[in-house]
Amino acid sequence: MAKIEDIFATRIYAATLKGAAAKRLNDELARAARQIAADDMAGQHWSEENRYPGYTSYASLNDLTWRMPEFADLERHLDEHVKSFVKELEFDLGGKALSLDSLWINVLDPGGAHPAHIHPHSVISGTYYVDVPDGAGAIRFEDPRLGLMMASPPRKKRAGRANRSFATYAPRPGMVLLWESWLRHDVPLNLSESERISISFNYGWGDA
Repeated sequence: MAKIEDIFATRIYAATLKGAAAKRLNDELARAARQIAADDMAGQHWSEENRYPGYTSYASLNDLTWRMPEFADLERHLDEHVKSFVKELEFDLGGKALSLDSLWINVLDPGGAHPAHIHPHSVISGTYYVDVPDGAGAIRFEDPRLGLMMASPPRKKRAGRANRSFATYAPRPGMVLLWESWLRHDVPLNLSESERISISFNYGWGDA
């Protein structure tokens, strides 16, 4: 009898911060993100110059966890989730722990999208979702083998999730998604009438 097994798995970690304290934290992060987006002139300028459809603090603020306690609180939650994901991935870290090396706010305007990209020089990347109105852009991950499939036929429209070329996740407030930083992903069009607010981050290992 033939045997088929799955190898070289690409793993996505999904969790949701729950409870009254998590709801409070999310509300605080929403207020802080909107306030920073309104005040950060350098970030506004960078977003406009680079045609980001909304606002991002990616190139302007690198001290959010020091600047505001709600971001430091979020970091503590993220540390625990990253630790769990690393255990599942069976990394040999040589006694070192992964640590947060960048964290930034994204405010995606209605009609905005974010093109496909990876996060170089990091090990684990992820996003925490603060405000996701109905119809707001999901996040879509691309099969890392896609560029190597050469003469491979297309997948059936109803192919199982593990066999598709793209996997889409519809986020909700309080949700944490983690993935390995080499995994290519994009954010499709925000079809809602409101801003979509998220906080993205990278974790590194030593000098990686």
